[in-house]
Amino acid sequence: MKILIYLHHPAHFHLFKNVISSLQSKHELIILATKKDILEQLLANANIPYQNILPEGRKDNKVSIALGLLKQDIRLLKMCLQRKPDLLVGTSTEITHIGRALRIPSIFVNEDDIGVIPLVGKLAYPFAEILFVPDCCDVGKFKNKLISYAGYHELAYLHPDNFIPKGEIVDQYFDFRKRFFLMRFAKLGAHHDFGIQGIDSATASRVIEILKPHGDIYIFSERELEPEFERFRIQIDPLDMHHVMAHAAMFIGDSQTMAAEAGVLGTPFVRFNDFVGRIGYLNELENKYKLGFGIKPDNSEALLSTINSLVRMENLKPVFSERRRAMLKDKIDVAQFMTWFIEKYPASVKVMRESPDYQYRFRSELTPNQQEASFT
Repeated sequence: MKILIYLHHPAHFHLFKNVISSLQSKHELIILATKKDILEQLLANANIPYQNILPEGRKDNKVSIALGLLKQDIRLLKMCLQRKPDLLVGTSTEITHIGRALRIPSIFVNEDDIGVIPLVGKLAYPFAEILFVPDCCDVGKFKNKLISYAGYHELAYLHPDNFIPKGEIVDQYFDFRKRFFLMRFAKLGAHHDFGIQGIDSATASRVIEILKPHGDIYIFSERELEPEFERFRIQIDPLDMHHVMAHAAMFIGDSQTMAAEAGVLGTPFVRFNDFVGRIGYLNELENKYKLGFGIKPDNSEALLSTINSLVRMENLKPVFSERRRAMLKDKIDVAQFMTWFIEKYPASVKVMRESPDYQYRFRSELTPNQQEASFT
């Protein structure tokens, strides 16, 4: 089978990297990407051949996004006419448009509720053949297209079947045995981020004052940092980031993806932005599994109080490691399930429609080695 996989964000590289590795020996893969943050760097570092469909990039404003979408539709159309893929898979709306136009099935992969990404709901959902999403994700009126599973995108690459954190990798940057905290300031420039607030400078300063007596502080930022924060900035190879995150005492930021990554690794997270309460998979991580805390920007005192309580909590990492194990018992290895679903398509659709519990064959018990990697 000839499968076109279209990636639109660095997080989607991680989502698909194990799937690509499993499929490439048996199928012809066409990997497309856009010029988004470090996406191309990640693909190059992993030696995954790809083609950039929008090498000129785009600006983070509505006009540029609309023009970029039109260009990508046209270029994807031309590529599909030339390469004739049997199946389109990915996270960009273009695959649904061109799939419908050329009668090529499209599997649109997503984990955000339709209320958070209404534009995607309008542009992609009506045209997609399949909506492939976690079972805690709301797709609105498009349930007839739904294939849901017990998991999160982050469990396609951070499930212990696929990832074991290594302290020696963290040692390349600093001594992982010393307690440290990670802070992340997102750019918040995507189409669904307009008007969204995150961590401002004043709040960041107060957070740092709370953390300083309890360990080292490292800041990662997509946006320009004020001079007072530069001494905390650290550069980490993107392929090493999850090893660092797994060893951190706490993650604090306004990034949705990194908060979820911290949660599934058993690192307590505190996220601070206007998306709090609106995203199903993060609500589940926070409210059901108690792996993190979401606080809105109009309540900075709650943010400071939460961080202060966590940093003083005895056995912080062991408690959250146990919560992580409880979450993993309910979830599947998403990469294995996605690989099976794509490889067996369209027969896999029939299987899942008739026997939704078939997905649980991709659930596994933690081995002793994997349990030890849940840091205690």
